[in-house]
Amino acid sequence: MLEIRWHSRAGQGAVTGAKGLADVIAGTGKEVQAFAFYGSAKRGAAMTAYNRIDNNRILNHEKFMKPDYILVIDPGLTYITDICANEKSTTKYIITTHLSKEEFLESKPELKAKEVYILDCIKLSLDAFGKSIPNAPMLGAFLKVSRALELDFFLESFRKVLGKKLPQKVIDANMEVIKKAYNEVK
Repeated sequence: MLEIRWHSRAGQGAVTGAKGLADVIAGTGKEVQAFAFYGSAKRGAAMTAYNRIDNNRILNHEKFMKPDYILVIDPGLTYITDICANEKSTTKYIITTHLSKEEFLESKPELKAKEVYILDCIKLSLDAFGKSIPNAPMLGAFLKVSRALELDFFLESFRKVLGKKLPQKVIDANMEVIKKAYNEVK
């Protein structure tokens, strides 16, 4: 079973990102879960979202997991939340930051021995949408690092998911920012 934990603040799109990823993966015939845990249910409060993906029926409905991937879309949470909680020795981290990888690891030395990827999802979302909604760039980075799905397949499927709710201009911006993040994650 593949397990993913998202760290964000309410309003940054982690729940939407987790649910969008789940919608696309469910279309491949796999079993999937997407859910969230909110501390304080207000915009800006720290929160976590989760995905489970498996070929078999998923019977576990608890929030506890040992994630294969930890996606941090709010850089500040890296310093005030234990993002490493319940990690595996093979857990991969994808973290939003404006710092270079070297600068980031100097500021967070406990991550030096881990597999860490960085990307400035906030800048990418500001460029694409004019506001900070870094979930779409994080999806692009996740696709590149995990190789869970082919990029073109994900984009085609995700376009259909978004088409139910959003205007074409916003859908197109999402497609572009996902591709850009896929190509820029380090």
